[in-house]
Amino acid sequence: MEQNLGKMLEYTCSKYPDRVSLIYKDKNISYAQLDRAVNAFGNRLKALGMAKGDKVAMMLPNIPEFIISYFAILKLGAVAVTINTLSTPYELLYLLDNCDARAFITIPSSAKRFEEIREKLPLCEHLITTDDSHGNLSINGSMEMDVSEFDVPEITGDDPAVMIYTSGLTGKPLGAVLTHRNLSTQAPLLEDVCYGTADDRGLCLIPLFHSFGATVNMLMMLKIGASVVMIDQFNLENIFKAIEEKKVTYIAAVPRVFLGMLLFEGADNYDIGSLRFCITGGSAIPPEYMPMFEKKFGVTLAQGYGLTEASPVCSVSRIDGVQKPGSIGLPMPGVEAKVLDETGAALPAGDTGELLVRGPNIMKGYYKDKKATAEVIKNGWLHTGDLARIDEEGHIFLEGLKKRMIITSGFNVYPVEVENVLRMHPAVSDTRVTGKEDLMRGEIVRALVIKKQAVSVSEKDIMKHCRKYLSSYKSPREVEFVEEFN
Repeated sequence: MEQNLGKMLEYTCSKYPDRVSLIYKDKNISYAQLDRAVNAFGNRLKALGMAKGDKVAMMLPNIPEFIISYFAILKLGAVAVTINTLSTPYELLYLLDNCDARAFITIPSSAKRFEEIREKLPLCEHLITTDDSHGNLSINGSMEMDVSEFDVPEITGDDPAVMIYTSGLTGKPLGAVLTHRNLSTQAPLLEDVCYGTADDRGLCLIPLFHSFGATVNMLMMLKIGASVVMIDQFNLENIFKAIEEKKVTYIAAVPRVFLGMLLFEGADNYDIGSLRFCITGGSAIPPEYMPMFEKKFGVTLAQGYGLTEASPVCSVSRIDGVQKPGSIGLPMPGVEAKVLDETGAALPAGDTGELLVRGPNIMKGYYKDKKATAEVIKNGWLHTGDLARIDEEGHIFLEGLKKRMIITSGFNVYPVEVENVLRMHPAVSDTRVTGKEDLMRGEIVRALVIKKQAVSVSEKDIMKHCRKYLSSYKSPREVEFVEEFN
């Protein structure tokens, strides 16, 4: 298996030059065109002084420029730091400073968030946007350069490829460093487990800055020469329209998408007969909805499970195997799973304890944080913080969370991070953040707030304060003032 992701793309582009790699709006980009664009932008980055090991941060939506930038950075031997597009200037300052980014790539409308904090980031010298705006380098400009050659440095499977930030238990995000080998291990999910081929067309719905999105909607698709269908406006009508018009064969997304499809009244107006299989992950889907989805659309819905620290997929139910409602499936090829009790002893089949996973997909570690790394990786085993049981046939069932965390629309939120921001408000004496069950999102963020005496503040004031500092998915959707915590 090719463990240099840049070389992996080069191989696919040489094997399928005329096949369609990306479909965006009314534009089809062939593998040959993708190859040229990646090389041209890689050369532009090289001319700026970017080199092996440098961190280049990207805050881009699901547009072709994301994929072009990502692979240009990887082919340089540099590290792509993929940042949530919802990040506020407050969050962005921490992330860019912590990862030691030397350049920042974004869309023009998000550039002002960087400009607000630029003076505090002396190491981050270059702002690159996707247009040709004055004073900025652009991806489009470099794509027009007539350059197809690119000298790839020596890159091994152990070299870092990507850094993805994940919320930490202390409230500060941690940068999970994933190597070329880590990410290469995900290929079997599409090739071997789901029998994917170059004729498949995957609908790219999960943000590519998310580890699940990058793996299932980009890396695995491009590895086999399939086509990535990108849509920029996320609503159910557009999803059905894209499946019908672009002949989509495969969707990997969070439960909210599949629940929405199931409940969408206009579903019968569209021909989605091209759809072959679907994978749900990011958070748990109510088990009773899976057979309902399969009955309505005639498509198997497989459930997967993973963590950013594991590249991310650890297990998935097999589309041609036994579907056990509520199960997150069997471990991925090459991945082992076990369950331990509080004393660290392995538990027999059927007993519930903390889920541990081991395999070549487990991250190198958290960037510049050996202590946090040592707390989650012990003797090669990743301690997931999730409670689970494994049945006699090896199927894994999640039973809850050992760690204090909220999962909303597939994004992890650690209450401590939200609580820290809430306590910054002058009217807040103390706060406790919890998750509240929600059918479409899995959970929503709910804040209990004890006000300081004789201070006037409304729920809206608290929400507005949070949105200034936190991405929208982390901000409380409900605020309740209380006298004390139960």
